[in-house]
Amino acid sequence: MKYGMFIMPFHDPNKPLAQCYDEDLELVVMAEEMGFSEFWIGEHHTMRYENIVMPEIFIGKALALTKHIRLGPAPVCVPQHNPVHVAGRLAFLDHLSHGRLNVCLGPGSVTADLELFGIDPKLNSVMADEAADIILTFWTQPPPYHIEGRFWQVHLEKFVDDETLIGYPHQPFQKPHPPLFAPAMSLDSPTMKSAGRRGWAPMSSNLITGNVVANQWHTYEQGALEVGRTPNRADWRVCRSVFVADTKQEAERRVRTNSMAKNYNYIGRLFDKGLGRKFFKRDPHMADADANFEYLMQEQIIHGDPDEVIRRLRLLMEETGDFGTLLILGYDWDDKDAWVRSMELFVHEVMPAFKEV
Repeated sequence: MKYGMFIMPFHDPNKPLAQCYDEDLELVVMAEEMGFSEFWIGEHHTMRYENIVMPEIFIGKALALTKHIRLGPAPVCVPQHNPVHVAGRLAFLDHLSHGRLNVCLGPGSVTADLELFGIDPKLNSVMADEAADIILTFWTQPPPYHIEGRFWQVHLEKFVDDETLIGYPHQPFQKPHPPLFAPAMSLDSPTMKSAGRRGWAPMSSNLITGNVVANQWHTYEQGALEVGRTPNRADWRVCRSVFVADTKQEAERRVRTNSMAKNYNYIGRLFDKGLGRKFFKRDPHMADADANFEYLMQEQIIHGDPDEVIRRLRLLMEETGDFGTLLILGYDWDDKDAWVRSMELFVHEVMPAFKEV
C-alpha cells in the first residue's frame, strides 16, 4: 500500500497567509523526502481557515522544490471556472511537471464560494459533469469545437488556421491526459457511480466512517461494471486523519488540543449551520448531538502509538477491503515538532506493517 498526503489546507486564521503557504511548501518537500508518493491540495475561495484559492499555482511552486512526488488539486471546483480555461491551465501545468500531475475534478460544496460565483447548489454537480466533458474534449480531440452545453457554449472553427497554427489549444503532457480522480463524501455517492463509469479513480473523504467508505467502493464498482469496466482497488485513495506519538497517552493528549481537534470542531460547526452532521455518522439515524468529538475520536480520527495506529488501520481495512493509497491529512503546524514526529513514526513504524497489503 502506498501513502500520500492531502491538505485542505487548514490553518490558524490569525497566522499570516505567507507563513501558511511557506509551511505547506515545506511540508511537501518533507513528504517527498519521507517517501510519500503523492500530495493533494484543496481549493477554497472564501474561507479564512482553508486558504489556498488556486492549488495549481501552489503546485507550480512546489514542482520547483521537488523531484519525484506527484502533485494534484483536490478538487478543481470546475463549476466555478470556465472549463476551457481549466483545460488549458492544467495541460500547461502537466507539461511544467513533466508528467507529475494528478487531477481531481469536483463540484465544490462551500456555500459561500457557490454564492460568490453565482452557482445554484442544486446544479453544481450537473455543472461539474458538463465541465468535465468539455475539458476531456479539449484534451483528446483537435479543433474545430462546437459544444452547445446547458451551462457553457464553446465554438472554435472560424479562426483555426493550419498555416500559422492558431486555434489549437494545448493538450497535456501525459497521454491521453493526467490521471483523473473523483472525490466522495456520501453514502451511495452519485459521484462514485459516475467515476466508475468514466474510469476515474475514487477518493474517499476523511470525514466519513468506515462503512460509508466501504459503500463508496461498492458504488464505484457498480458503475464500472455497468459499462464493462473492471475496477482495480489499487486505484482507490482513502483519506484518514492520522496522528502518531511515542505513547498512546501522548497521542490522546495532543489530538484533543492540537489543530486536528480544532479542524474537526470547526467542520462540525460548519455542518451545524447547514446540512447537519450526517456526513460524520455511521448510522444515518444517529442524533447530531451524538456525532461529537468523543465519537469522532473512535471513528474518524486514528491516533495512538504505532501499534495502536496499525490496529486501527487494520480494523478500517477489514471493513473497507484493500485500497491502493492511504492519504493522511496534513493540518496546521501549531506544534511543528510533534507533527514532524508523527510523520516519522507513520513512515518508519506504521507503514512497514502494510508492505504486503
